[in-house]
Amino acid sequence: MDLETFAPGSGLLEPRAALRSDAPALDLNGTWRFRFSQSVNVHEDFAEPSFDDSDWDSLPVPSHWNLHGHGAPAYTNVDFPIPIDPPRVPDENPTGDYRRVFDLPEGWTGGRLRFEGAESFARVWLNGHELGFWTGSRLPAEFDAGPYLRPGRNVLAVRVHQWSAATYLEDQDMWWLPGIFRDVTLTRSSADVFVHASYADGRGTLSFEGEGTLSVPELGVADLAPGTEVSVEVEPWTAETPRLYDAVVTFPEETVRLRIGFRTISIVDGVLLANGRPLLFKGVNRHEFHPEHGRAVPYETMREDVLLMKRHNVNAVRTSHYPPHPDFLDLCDELGLWVIDECDLETHGFGEVGWRANPTDDPRYADALLDRMRRMVERDKNHPSIIMWSLGNEAGVGRNLAVMADWTRSRDSSRPIHYEGDRSCAHTDVYSRMYASHAEVEAIGRREEAPLDDPALDERRRGMPFMQCEYAHAMGNGPGGLAEYQELFERYPRLAGGFIWEWIDHGLAHPTYEYAYGGDYGEPVHDSNFVIDGLVFPDRTPSPGLHDLKKVFEPVRFEFGDGVVRVVNGHGFRDLSHLDFVVTVEADGETVAEHRLTVPAEGGEVKLPPPPAGDGELWVTVRAVLAADQPWAAAGHEVAWGQAPLKPFPSPVEPAAPAVVSAPARAVLDGREHHVLGDAEFDAATGRLVRLFGTEVEGPRLDLWRAPTDNDTYGGLAGKWRRLGLHRLTHRVDGIEAGDGLTVRTRVAPAVTDLGMRATYTWTAVGGGLELTVDIEPEGDWTDPIPRVGLNMTLPAGTVEHVTWFGRGPGEAYPDTGMSARVGRWRASIDELQIPYVFPQENGHRADVRWADFGAFKVRGYPVFGLTARPWSAAELDRARHRPDLVPGDRLHIGLDLAQQGIGTATCGPGALPAYDLRAGRTTFRLRFEPS
Repeated sequence: MDLETFAPGSGLLEPRAALRSDAPALDLNGTWRFRFSQSVNVHEDFAEPSFDDSDWDSLPVPSHWNLHGHGAPAYTNVDFPIPIDPPRVPDENPTGDYRRVFDLPEGWTGGRLRFEGAESFARVWLNGHELGFWTGSRLPAEFDAGPYLRPGRNVLAVRVHQWSAATYLEDQDMWWLPGIFRDVTLTRSSADVFVHASYADGRGTLSFEGEGTLSVPELGVADLAPGTEVSVEVEPWTAETPRLYDAVVTFPEETVRLRIGFRTISIVDGVLLANGRPLLFKGVNRHEFHPEHGRAVPYETMREDVLLMKRHNVNAVRTSHYPPHPDFLDLCDELGLWVIDECDLETHGFGEVGWRANPTDDPRYADALLDRMRRMVERDKNHPSIIMWSLGNEAGVGRNLAVMADWTRSRDSSRPIHYEGDRSCAHTDVYSRMYASHAEVEAIGRREEAPLDDPALDERRRGMPFMQCEYAHAMGNGPGGLAEYQELFERYPRLAGGFIWEWIDHGLAHPTYEYAYGGDYGEPVHDSNFVIDGLVFPDRTPSPGLHDLKKVFEPVRFEFGDGVVRVVNGHGFRDLSHLDFVVTVEADGETVAEHRLTVPAEGGEVKLPPPPAGDGELWVTVRAVLAADQPWAAAGHEVAWGQAPLKPFPSPVEPAAPAVVSAPARAVLDGREHHVLGDAEFDAATGRLVRLFGTEVEGPRLDLWRAPTDNDTYGGLAGKWRRLGLHRLTHRVDGIEAGDGLTVRTRVAPAVTDLGMRATYTWTAVGGGLELTVDIEPEGDWTDPIPRVGLNMTLPAGTVEHVTWFGRGPGEAYPDTGMSARVGRWRASIDELQIPYVFPQENGHRADVRWADFGAFKVRGYPVFGLTARPWSAAELDRARHRPDLVPGDRLHIGLDLAQQGIGTATCGPGALPAYDLRAGRTTFRLRFEPS
């Protein structure tokens, strides 16, 4: 049958540019009649105009039918959810039949039916006449409707199959979501135009291919004929300065409007250049996704994506792994993002069978792959934001890549070609990798990477710019290592930066789970929560990872010296004149002075105002904010910041010597014998604190466990920790000594192994407070990093409503994350201290805390500690699989940490760098407890 054909379609008109035309058009989006079937064996009589569809359901178009109760979504990352047997597909093939009745306006003649996207195979009838079929889910298809249109009532019928021969080309890491999910239009526009607008040395060169005449009134260009080239004085287009010029192309039957940006992309001596200047991608990979609509993303949401990216210093997008809705590219043109436009091609699942029968190397698929490349290039060729074409993603190697690349170069030589899957780079202009380690990235930056076997290809590749098309997998808590990657990108000119994987968590709204991931719909084959891997949560709330990314991607740097700050302009294409600079001085987290700085447009060293007199820990913060409204943010929006101590942080700080040493008293309380030390009570049998300043407490005691992050789990550390038993530690009291204070000697260890930790707690009453020193000594050979070294204590629920702390904040921070956290005084409720990761895991750790006030008491570090406060335990957090699984209990769980293991990006990529590994060793942890 046709859906197992290698052909990309039939009856299709030649692909053309997406254009804004004044030609008449009918929007056919809206409510369609719909019938769902589990197989393809359904009669085609529904295409007849007289067919009675009164008993059918209704379905909005654009949409995915399985998000409206017809079948169910399914998620896989690599694996095909059907047998790998190209071009054959199962008989159990979900099929949707669509019908749309529309009235043709009086006097209407001719026209084209245009479908922007349908997955994965669609056949079209108009008034009972079959127009043809198409594949290539994320690409437009047009059919000549003119001969079959009727005055008045018309009936459009479409049959969509989920599985087809084209499915083998669309194995992207995403939900399988069939249906007509982009716009449907009847248009009388037939225009096509290809504008060429380059820039060099202050002038633009303009010409175009097509018919009609082109005018750009602002540039004094009028009635430019096809093929004629003119030179004009222009401002260039860049992602930082997205200057566009309104143009009109006049045809005999219609007029189209487009916006032109002048820019030139080139490669010189292995460096990627835009308008002659080095181009550094600070990018993200973006799938189209909405938690309720899937890939049928509303325009308002697309705009929100671009605005969020701009506000977080993102300058580039890779359209993983298919061309996006054309409106998104218009937004990138308008607001300023560099774009790598990627073809709708991925055959990743063939890697599971040794790449046997891979379509990338199957000549029978050559036309289909070339068709997808042509339709992308022709649709998107006029966008200045698109500076690179990508052949696809994770599709192995094969002869069809050459077919795609050769045609693309012949059609558009102005943009480099990208493809990551072929390490030889035989058909590309850039060297692209995924998840290369920091060490490998540095070697490539030095042009010292491991050679290819072919000397000619190796020499060619060493002359290419290098980019990471995916790196720093943003799954769950993390990613770590961002700052170290960025330092390398900025140090070596060959490195053109990269694109974080990925923009958004693909969590589908779910009545039970809040957000669903793989397996939540009963899929027999799935990849669990691997689809929850974004910088923003499904509702597009920024994650801590995005806040960190904003800090790492800052286009302004601050280098502090003695009474001065050096402001470094990191923009590639503009100066600092659009920014204001604000200086704030804080003492112990409280603002004591604020000033404006006058900074030269090119940056440079600026004298700081003298610090105010007084005691306390003094910090100066310099902020770069927008001086005026920009299209993507209002005046006052913070672009960058830097911070430095004015009075050195006293580290380490020794506990104050007690003025009076008092021995613990013994008392019987609640029927049990206790030690009373100051305003604290200890169980005499266990030595554990049970009451503090009148509040019932349990603990603190040493713990080594944290609920594993996704990076811990997928990187293998969590498995090692569980095998070691760190999640089920036992505690043994070896001795309690009451002298000048209270000393409790313990051993903390898991069952099965002989590894353990000696922990000695020494409590001393000091000036109305209580000081605790914990001496820790490991026993045995601890070969792997451990999750955490910290103290756990609990209080009755409701004892603490808010926590105020002086340290880094307001967000979470771990050893290799938290670049966005700055030193200050912060306050948050217990709920606000939790980070709502879709898949629950370790979160919410506040770092470098000098002191924290819980209302019931205050904890001071010597010098600092890490802080968590949760309405559930680490064990409950570990057991949870969705956020609703976390139900507050009758205890508040407080963590006071000496150290945590780094986060890394091992879900896909390297684990934590060695500097951030937490190794067992002798150490001492000191805290002071005081009344609030």
